[in-house]
Amino acid sequence: MTADDDRSRYHLKAGSTANGSYTLDIGPERAGWDRSSLRVLELAPGGVHTLVTGGSEWIVLPLTGGCTVHSSGEIFELLGRESVFSGVSDFAYVPRDAHAQIASGAGGRFALAGAKCERRLPARYGPAPEVPVELRGSGNCSRQVNNFAAADTFECDRLIAVEVLTPGGNWSSYPPHKHDEHRPGAESVLEEIYYFEVEHDGLGYHRVSPSRTGGTDVLAEVSSGDAVLIPDGWHGPSIAPPGRTLYYLNVMAGPGEQREWLISDHPDHGWIRDTWPAQPVDPRLPFYGTEPRP
Repeated sequence: MTADDDRSRYHLKAGSTANGSYTLDIGPERAGWDRSSLRVLELAPGGVHTLVTGGSEWIVLPLTGGCTVHSSGEIFELLGRESVFSGVSDFAYVPRDAHAQIASGAGGRFALAGAKCERRLPARYGPAPEVPVELRGSGNCSRQVNNFAAADTFECDRLIAVEVLTPGGNWSSYPPHKHDEHRPGAESVLEEIYYFEVEHDGLGYHRVSPSRTGGTDVLAEVSSGDAVLIPDGWHGPSIAPPGRTLYYLNVMAGPGEQREWLISDHPDHGWIRDTWPAQPVDPRLPFYGTEPRP
């Protein structure tokens, strides 16, 4: 497979996977893997949508606007937010083997991050003030991570999901790293989706380079609504254009017995981490939320 073939297979342009109410609809069959899914639901004012979860667990995360989620006898009022650039959002967890109704009086866009799973956990509400906000890196590698469903912050069976905001001109997902081998205590196997939005309709760039012969090889120019699939390979950097904040939503799941995010840095670039303690964090951060955790 050539790099051009990889680009068209793994870089999914905005609208290319639209399906009914979903402006983006990526499931395991479309991605060519086993577990990870992402949908972006667009509701007009007064709109109502029914989600049949099947064998997957899901998180309903407002991108713009708020909504009400009815599931498993529970009702969750999600206040949401004006945009992904304006604040942390609350969210709702919907278990496998359930029906959920998502309704929005004012309308909005909502990410549905999903993963095929085995356990059926309770439906739950995730309050925005309880989302850990982390500042990662320093200098022009500084970025903000909203760990709303990281492996150590919110219980799911398989799903791992976080949001990353990168100030204009900075690099994130850097150093390039991978999680495509099972190496206990060092690296976990995770299928990953990157969903992008760029402030003020700008353009960003994302790189995936092969970690093995014939592996994924993509250099994508991304705009709002684009997604990049990462079944394997070194991924990063994600590059924000000057003057425009780059947002991405990461959705991950894998086959390991433990739900964990363990990565290996690219051996040619991991040294960059050693420079961070000597540099200040970008003063534009945090955009919103809490101070970094120790």
